[in-house]
Amino acid sequence: MISLILFFILFVYLMAIGFMIYGFTKVNSYEYIGLTPKTKFSIIVPFRNERDNLPILLHSFSKLNYPVELFEVILVDDNSEEEFQIYSSGSPLHESDFGFQVSIIKNIRVSNSPKKDAIVTAMQTVNTDWIITTDADCVVKTNWLLTIDNYIQLHKVAMIAGAVTYDCGNSFLHHFQQLDLASLQAATIGSFGINKGFMCNGANFAYTKAFFKELNGFEGNDKIASGDDVFLLQKAMAKSPEKVHYLKSENTIITTKPLDNWKYLFYQRVRWASKTSSYQSSFGKRLGLVIFAGNLGLVLGVGFGILNFIPLLNIVLLFLLKFAVDAILIDKANRFLNKSKMHFLVLSSLLYPFFSVSVALYSLFGKYEWKGRTF
Repeated sequence: MISLILFFILFVYLMAIGFMIYGFTKVNSYEYIGLTPKTKFSIIVPFRNERDNLPILLHSFSKLNYPVELFEVILVDDNSEEEFQIYSSGSPLHESDFGFQVSIIKNIRVSNSPKKDAIVTAMQTVNTDWIITTDADCVVKTNWLLTIDNYIQLHKVAMIAGAVTYDCGNSFLHHFQQLDLASLQAATIGSFGINKGFMCNGANFAYTKAFFKELNGFEGNDKIASGDDVFLLQKAMAKSPEKVHYLKSENTIITTKPLDNWKYLFYQRVRWASKTSSYQSSFGKRLGLVIFAGNLGLVLGVGFGILNFIPLLNIVLLFLLKFAVDAILIDKANRFLNKSKMHFLVLSSLLYPFFSVSVALYSLFGKYEWKGRTF
């Protein structure tokens, strides 16, 4: 009986992943077609204690293949503990060093969410139609803005979600994070492919200022520390889904840094998981529950196997079935993210159910630390 229940849970899980695989293939890839740039962008970068990362991000902005008069960068300092100046080779940098407009403002805190407050603070100075949010530890590609601009000119959109990947080293920790992020990116794209988009990444997220105001911004979820991206997306999908697109283009993939510490990785994933129960998207909630159940079933299966309640062969079969379908989805995302090889896939797949179940359970009751703060 126990084996039957576990196999039924796995069956539902495999069906859900199958829908994500199908959805992923339904989202067409896009490349810019050489239209003359027209869209004006304000790039908002909330940051806290990012003295080493910001110069790298700004340098990537300076390499953008886009008219400098059509974009500005607004850095929002969220009460950094370090004395802040943008440095390069030990010398302060100025706007003239980059060739584009860049400003630094202080975050005005009014809610429990520093990042949402930072975006709202920056909104007060924005004069462009389009806003893009990204993170301080990111690097953008040369044709990032150009591709988004061309897409906007060809489609009636007010919100665009884009991809994020890691710049990995050789460690198991880095590649574990990459496979985890690839699965999240795959689920993001897959859900858009079946017209059920519910998730995105604030490190590569664009929307019009008018649409932000139409959605009443972050009203209703500003008590939740994270979720500046998904809650806004879910509001948009509920109100005007036809205006919300996923831009599946290699030119718009943003690269960020993986964490170098298991503790901080755990807290980061707890931060991400903590917002799931507050999802407006019923599809997102159901999918999250199915994913949790699939991983929990495997964890329980191992426990039951150790206690000799179910045969070892059943545990192996459960793992192999889950591994096979997960690998298909992750491989599709990995190839899109230009990560052709999947390192430590088997080992990561063995660890992941225990890691994800621990994160999910802890997120319900525990506190976490992030950038020197406790939430």
